[in-house]
Amino acid sequence: MAKLILVGAGPGDPELITLKAIRSLENADVILYDALASEELLVYTQHTAIRQFVGKRFGCHALSQQEINHLIVAYGQQYNTILRLKGGDPFVFGRAQEEIDAARAAGMEVEVVPGISSALAVPASAMIPLTSRGINESFWVVTGTTQTGELSNDLYLAARSSATVVILMAMSRLEAIADLFIAAGKGETAAAIIQNGTRADARMVTGSVKDIAFRAQHEGLGNPAVIIIGAVVQLNRDQVKRMAAGNITGTPVTVF
Repeated sequence: MAKLILVGAGPGDPELITLKAIRSLENADVILYDALASEELLVYTQHTAIRQFVGKRFGCHALSQQEINHLIVAYGQQYNTILRLKGGDPFVFGRAQEEIDAARAAGMEVEVVPGISSALAVPASAMIPLTSRGINESFWVVTGTTQTGELSNDLYLAARSSATVVILMAMSRLEAIADLFIAAGKGETAAAIIQNGTRADARMVTGSVKDIAFRAQHEGLGNPAVIIIGAVVQLNRDQVKRMAAGNITGTPVTVF
């Protein structure tokens, strides 16, 4: 019986991958990898392995989800181990369940190797804690748009909470999201956008909800990016000021 292994590739930095993921890559016969999964990880694969890019990023869809499902089943009829390499974690907006359903319907075994989600790792890489005692007690992770293309209803709820809000796949709706938070009285709340988080070419802009869209547009930030809204963003801004004053040392994400 063929096996499908769904592997989380992490947030972009090729070193932020688990040992179990590396071992899975070493033993796979076929690797179907996303645009958000670092191609540097393919060095761990067998030289005889089939490696196929399948896209799956906003603005980059080499194959539709249905076509990917079909590939999984088709390769499963010819090879023993099919590895689906997904950016971040397979179960965080990774549409993993659709691929699991297709594989199981074809009689394949399924295994999941969790990965480090960009929702957690990208803010951390910029020294932005999602929770901090005395500031907030929780955080939301929300997608920018739903399957219909509309803003998620959860964003309306998140905007009215005191939680840190991390929004993925949302740059195309940034102005609408900012307007939603402003309407909830959060115009002065600190905000950050990090493009290519955890990678060497990471870039970040910080500001407030009311001006973050303008700042991001001015600096030319786009996908892939993570949006963070909440008072905890101010902790990063305070640290950057201390670094500029020479009070602490370190290498922050490039800030504009």
